[in-house]
Amino acid sequence: MPEYKAPLRDIKFVMSELLDSERHYANLEGAEDATPDMIDAIIQEGAKFCEQVLSPLNQVGDKEGCAWSEDGVKTPTGFREAYQQYVEGGWPSMTAAVEHGGQGLPESVGLVMSEMVGTANWSWGMYPGLSHGAINTVELHGTDAQKETYLTKMISGEWTGTMCLTEAHCGSDLGILRSKAEPNADGSYSISGTKIFISAGEHDMADNIVHIVLARLPGAPAGTKGISLFIVPKFLPNEDGSIGEKNAVTCGSIEHKMGIHGNATCVMNFDGAKGWLIGPENRGLNCMFTFMNVARLGTAIQGLGAAELSFQGSLAYAKDRLAMRSLSGAKNPEGAADPIIVHPDVRRMLLTQKAVAEGARALIYYTAQQGDVVHRGKTEEERKEADELMGFLTPIAKAFLTEIGHEASNLGMQVFGGHGFISEWGMEQVVRDARIGTIYEGTTGIQALDLLGRKVLMTQGESLKRFTKLVHVFCKEHAENEQLKEFIEPLQAMNKEWGDLTMKLGMSAMKDREEVGSASVDYLMYSGYAVFAYLWARMAQVALDTMADGTTEETFYNAKVQTARFYFKRMLPRARGHAESMLAGSDTLMAMPEEAFAF
Repeated sequence: MPEYKAPLRDIKFVMSELLDSERHYANLEGAEDATPDMIDAIIQEGAKFCEQVLSPLNQVGDKEGCAWSEDGVKTPTGFREAYQQYVEGGWPSMTAAVEHGGQGLPESVGLVMSEMVGTANWSWGMYPGLSHGAINTVELHGTDAQKETYLTKMISGEWTGTMCLTEAHCGSDLGILRSKAEPNADGSYSISGTKIFISAGEHDMADNIVHIVLARLPGAPAGTKGISLFIVPKFLPNEDGSIGEKNAVTCGSIEHKMGIHGNATCVMNFDGAKGWLIGPENRGLNCMFTFMNVARLGTAIQGLGAAELSFQGSLAYAKDRLAMRSLSGAKNPEGAADPIIVHPDVRRMLLTQKAVAEGARALIYYTAQQGDVVHRGKTEEERKEADELMGFLTPIAKAFLTEIGHEASNLGMQVFGGHGFISEWGMEQVVRDARIGTIYEGTTGIQALDLLGRKVLMTQGESLKRFTKLVHVFCKEHAENEQLKEFIEPLQAMNKEWGDLTMKLGMSAMKDREEVGSASVDYLMYSGYAVFAYLWARMAQVALDTMADGTTEETFYNAKVQTARFYFKRMLPRARGHAESMLAGSDTLMAMPEEAFAF
């Protein structure tokens, strides 16, 4: 298994040099403690925990998996102990509100920790990771009593949380869910139904698990307008906050999966379980979106993590593995052959992984900064602006990064040749673990519909214009910079084309609504490559400016420029194919009658 090393230098580059995190945090309300020294210390300590504790358990979790019994689910060897260290280190409380026991740091700081945790051991990281969304939901929509009962315990990590949406007959179409909530005389509700694919739904790592559950009240309207949200704990809390009797919620089974074996994916049965309404009646889906948006950005990290871990593993192997001679002459004349890193195709695979990982880091951190402003911005105007920009970027981050992150993991396995197919090396595990990223928290197709249908066309393109204006300003500022010309010119052209393509799709959709669904995935992928082009151009600009000023890290900054050049020349052209496909028309997909799909 690749031995994970936190990419601290690149994390610092993105945070401090690209995104100016010091100024960013200084402009936020209540972020006084987020000083450069404090952030650096947190990241350094977090890196040690991820490298020394979590990374060694990654392959253990894959091999052992979780064990189900009527008494509960047992996690793999070392998982529970690692979680106790995590709690003792205060990591769960880092970004939570101070009044409930949190440390009050901006959420973007927590996302850096989430990246390191997820890359080191994605299966383990899902246990505490899902709690963040549950905490945010209770914090925003819960009553004072609910906050008093649940928040402190969840923030400390003593209790964990889940999101219970999916049912066997409905995945993303939550409007047809069947779980019911009957009112009780004491103001609570009796929750009945079965939820599937519940990550971390049952485990032995925490004392209690707080389920956030979607269900229908009696007489509720049909569809999504009749869904309510409930807090349903595994153990009912006593009045003093201690754990009381077992609630009528059980794990019926755990799924046998392609990957993420160390995380329990559960079938959860609610048999008249006691729960409490959170938020207004029949507005549960609106409240749940608080949870889902956090989860979607968290899932984007899986694409980053897969690319980073596969890159680290394949880079080390490519430097060590000897095979054939370089076409331009021996590079290792003393040895029997040259290391495979000298071969162009291996370079192609390594550079693709590097471009994906570093581009993904920039996109996730940039989006996370918008989230900081949403929650801590000093004016309503800047909070609204950041919210709309984050809403536009989130489906791109989730879907685009998990798609190309999985591609990067496959390339990492390919660098190893036959060894990559063998379990002991750990590269095929990265591929298997990464595959779920394009599915959960809304598939690529669902994210694409959200982007093109809701975020772009329903706003008459305003959300897109908000981002393309940023790109336009950047291009204008650096139009006379000869060193940046190779990046600015194609970026400028693509920025214009993005708007033109959107207008064409909008016109087509007015005549045929199927055009939106037919074009949406290609539109999302095109958008992802465009956003990456902007970020890679910015990274190249920072690197070139730094080298012009003089630096002792010439190799690091030069690598940034060369990777940007690789991205623009070797990866950005993919967008051309997506542009042509999105304009191909719905007939290419919808004209064939169903009976013609025979075999």
